[in-house]
Amino acid sequence: MRVATAHSYDSTISNLNKRQSDLSDLQERISTGKRVLRASDDPVAAVLAESAQNKLSRVAADQRALEHSRTSITQAESALGQAGTLVQDMRDVLVAAGNATYGSREYKNLAQELEGLRDQLFGVANQRDSAGRTLFGGLGGSSTPFVEVYGPTGGTVRFDGQRGQEASGNNALPQALDGEAVFLKVPPGNGSFTIDLGAANTGGVRADTGRVSNPSAMTGHDYTVSFADVAGVMEYSVTDNTTGNTVASAPYTPGATLEFDGIAFQVAGTPASGDSLDVKAVTTPTDLFQVVQTAIDALKGAGSGQSASLVHTLGRSLTELDAGHDRLLAARSQTGAWLNRADRIDSLLSDRKLAHASEKSDLEDLDMVQGISDFQNQQTGLQAAMTAYAQVQKLSLFQFVG
Repeated sequence: MRVATAHSYDSTISNLNKRQSDLSDLQERISTGKRVLRASDDPVAAVLAESAQNKLSRVAADQRALEHSRTSITQAESALGQAGTLVQDMRDVLVAAGNATYGSREYKNLAQELEGLRDQLFGVANQRDSAGRTLFGGLGGSSTPFVEVYGPTGGTVRFDGQRGQEASGNNALPQALDGEAVFLKVPPGNGSFTIDLGAANTGGVRADTGRVSNPSAMTGHDYTVSFADVAGVMEYSVTDNTTGNTVASAPYTPGATLEFDGIAFQVAGTPASGDSLDVKAVTTPTDLFQVVQTAIDALKGAGSGQSASLVHTLGRSLTELDAGHDRLLAARSQTGAWLNRADRIDSLLSDRKLAHASEKSDLEDLDMVQGISDFQNQQTGLQAAMTAYAQVQKLSLFQFVG
């Protein structure tokens, strides 16, 4: 079969061009480090690599959200630490107020110190994180979750945030705490009942915060402890305000412990005939701000020496302040648990990111050793083809005629 010179040249040039194209393609893959540059290179690998990239994007988004949550929780934990320090300082002031030698001036100075500490605690409760989110706004609802309300009865604090606590997910944490539960849910008195002095008391009777002596015997009723001089002997009687029945009565002895219907408390001081104590079951919580405000009001109204009312109020305020401090510690413990969980989630997400990146690399990255070897083979083949073409091109019948 005769092969035309033109056909031979065209076929050789076509093969050379293909070799040059393959060599250029290999050079591009080596320079990018990718085996799959276009979906047409390996459709299955391209689809799987795209899926792995989507997984990587989701992991990156989870990591960013986790970091934002960790920042907020870290700042909330710090704020709770500040609040705990302020409450401890308030407690020190109340303990100092127990000095029997203080006069009205000293008590007013202590009241001013408590006011400053209360204002600082109010500021901590309204703190924001670095992104401008409130740390104790619960589920949101207000840019200022705690609002000071002034009225005839004195300053109170209202929660304008949205009550509730966002649950932590598999890859996310809450970004704010329920400030109402932290600051405004302090159990009054001993948590089961409160003891208040009668409004018309003129004597020096007072009581501690009491305790539950027998939970099963408690009725949940309110009681009034009345003192009366009977034939020169001071006696007390306990009346159940719900039933109207007298549940206990006996001569009064200073320092005696009164116990009835599962509750017990110690009474001290000398009562006047007609004095009373009101024992009420706890139905609603108080809050840290109100506890401190009550102590401030008592100190501002105190004269020289320690009245029964002042001692009673400060004792109850100390108990409730300690209960509020316990709630702050519990909230801080919760933030610590969340931060530990954040570390575990971060480690899990990092492992996932590494696995997805490895999967994507296996699908689309070029084996550089194999790629360079193929490039060298193609280069050698092209050089050999060009050399052969140059030699064959010189062969012509006209070179032998003449």
